[in-house]
Amino acid sequence: MSGLVWETGGIRGQRLKLLLTFLLTVLFLWTLLTTLTSSDSHVEPHRPPAQKKSEKKAPSVSSDNMGEEKVEKQQKTDLNTTDLDKDRTERKHKTTAHTSHVEPHRPPAQKESEKKAPSVSSDNRPPAQKESEKKAPSVSSDNSHVEPDRPPAQKESEKKAPSVSSDNNHVEPHRPPAQKKSEKKAPSVSSDNIHVEPPNAPAQKESEKKAPSAPSYNCNGCKTVIDKVLKNYSQTWTKQEVNYQKFRSQLKTKCNGIDKAIITQANTPVGSKLVYDGERNKVYQVNSELFKTFVKESPFSNKTWDTCAVVGSGGILANSSCGKAIDSAQFVIRCNLPPVENEFKAHVGSKTEIVTANPSILIEKYGSLSGHRRPFVESLHKYGNSMLLLPAFSYTVNTPVCLRALYTIEDFEIPIQTVFFNPKYLQSLDEFWRTQGLKAIRPSTGLMMVSLALEICSNVHLYGFWPFSNHPHGFQPLNNHYYDNKPPVKGVHAMPVEFNLLLQLHSQGVLRVHLGQCGKQ
Repeated sequence: MSGLVWETGGIRGQRLKLLLTFLLTVLFLWTLLTTLTSSDSHVEPHRPPAQKKSEKKAPSVSSDNMGEEKVEKQQKTDLNTTDLDKDRTERKHKTTAHTSHVEPHRPPAQKESEKKAPSVSSDNRPPAQKESEKKAPSVSSDNSHVEPDRPPAQKESEKKAPSVSSDNNHVEPHRPPAQKKSEKKAPSVSSDNIHVEPPNAPAQKESEKKAPSAPSYNCNGCKTVIDKVLKNYSQTWTKQEVNYQKFRSQLKTKCNGIDKAIITQANTPVGSKLVYDGERNKVYQVNSELFKTFVKESPFSNKTWDTCAVVGSGGILANSSCGKAIDSAQFVIRCNLPPVENEFKAHVGSKTEIVTANPSILIEKYGSLSGHRRPFVESLHKYGNSMLLLPAFSYTVNTPVCLRALYTIEDFEIPIQTVFFNPKYLQSLDEFWRTQGLKAIRPSTGLMMVSLALEICSNVHLYGFWPFSNHPHGFQPLNNHYYDNKPPVKGVHAMPVEFNLLLQLHSQGVLRVHLGQCGKQ
């Protein structure tokens, strides 16, 4: 009986032993599986390495009933776990060393987190590029690089941000690369809105052309002429007598304005045929009635004036204070019935020896003198006993209205003497200036009077000759005339070319062009 009990007890002991062995085996396998899983898991990437290591060693604690064999197996498992930890640590160091060159100042933990979270961005761009986007969020998408209310530090970061990305697209995706390049080349634009053109910044010049608020030249083709003006006016003007005599001789030989500029009874007898210089297929035969209206002889024969002032109507005369200088000349020529009274007198003077009148003024302003003529008569009083020079035989349409002007002056007994341009002189004058480079349909009235002045005067001074809409010294905008801003008729005269020719004569000492404030040149 006792043997049976012993045998039964032995069987139970063996079963308990097997059960205990099974449980220990399961515990061992669970511990091993947990250790392997924790070595590759990144559930808690923010924990310090020491804390992770302590957690890995926790499952290796054995129970009191574990045998020596199990203890040995557990030690082997701990060794394997230690090897896995070393392996993992080496992989971390290699990964850190591989990625540390992107941002060497970033902590290792931050780099590791970036590598473990690639799914944050949907565009698969590298972390460095994403980080640069975070650093430059304030770059505007409207292509405007000027942000005066932005702190300087932020602007500095924006300048450096585009160089992080290799495709240069993440900061301003719609801006062309060429435009970014031009922005880098133009950091020196002043905040005072003065856009001075540096000689070595073509990109900046292009941007200035697009800036309408800049005080740049708004006149077509005047920059080259302005540069010449500034160069000439940097030196003191002196008359070159040899050049003056040479040019005057050429004019006298080709045109002979002293005797032929004006129609006289001496150079145009009854029965003569006047060929219109503007319509050379049209002829007007001089009858006795017309002959009586001509002056007997040229008012310029056997006379030479020391100083002559030819006064144009350019807007450059406004606020010029040139009135005294103009009136000090012995002989003053004015063009197209300009105002010389009231507020204009201080700037343009009032003295007048010759004043011209374009027939279009008589037609538009005075109704072709076919109605009330008193407004025209009253407008002439300010010119005293000067000569009124009319181009009555340049075009056929001019003849009737110019003759009516003559009859009006006679009827109202105004002390003005009416004279007519000789079409032969105007034709020869046109041919002469063509040899000098002028290819316009016809010379302007101003150039005609300058040509006459160079023959009858020893010293010729020009005022109000500036055909551009910007002042040559201050670049401020100018009106077309000093008394109004009526635009010139296009296609007839080449005013910039004419002025360039006059500027050449100025630089040669033949005549003097006055620009800007009198007494300050």
